[in-house]
Amino acid sequence: MTGVDKDPQPRYPFRLVQADAIAFVLAHGSEFDFIHASPPCQHDTACQRIQGNIHPDLIHPTRTALETTGRPWVMENVGGAAPKLNAPVMLCGPMFRLATYRHRFFETGGGFTLAQPDHLEHIVPQAKMGRPVPPGHYGQFVGNFSGVDLARRVMGVPWMNRDGIRECIPPAYAEHIGRAALAHLAAARIEVAA
Repeated sequence: MTGVDKDPQPRYPFRLVQADAIAFVLAHGSEFDFIHASPPCQHDTACQRIQGNIHPDLIHPTRTALETTGRPWVMENVGGAAPKLNAPVMLCGPMFRLATYRHRFFETGGGFTLAQPDHLEHIVPQAKMGRPVPPGHYGQFVGNFSGVDLARRVMGVPWMNRDGIRECIPPAYAEHIGRAALAHLAAARIEVAA
């Protein structure tokens, strides 16, 4: 497992290459069995637009790089980017027994597909952004949210700080995708061997 990020990630537990992710995929993507990409989401978040911040839109360049590899892949982003994603699958916290809604959208390619899990109705109230999470509510762990320790427990990321939490994909989502990727790779090997 190899991570790629333009910034140092001292808490990352696997091999990390500090590089531009798009350039790395273009140069080395075909060397990997599967690629999980997550271009920065700031271009498509309402919070950044409200603040007047400008960020590059990296969805199309990331997709283009992934498509050149000939490998199966998935690309994740936030709801604001969903209209730009091709037939995305949406994952939500309660699908994995997490006490946060945290919708994330996943486009697949290179022959890899994901089935859309059932999306349960949102019946638990969600705390307002930036406010403490009252009992019986789900947390909304984005922006300058309250309750880092609670967010760590809810999302299963005890090593993360506030900055990491507000941008992370819960590990339960990545595990779900990883299982589907392993099944896809196993089926592809069986077809090649047959």
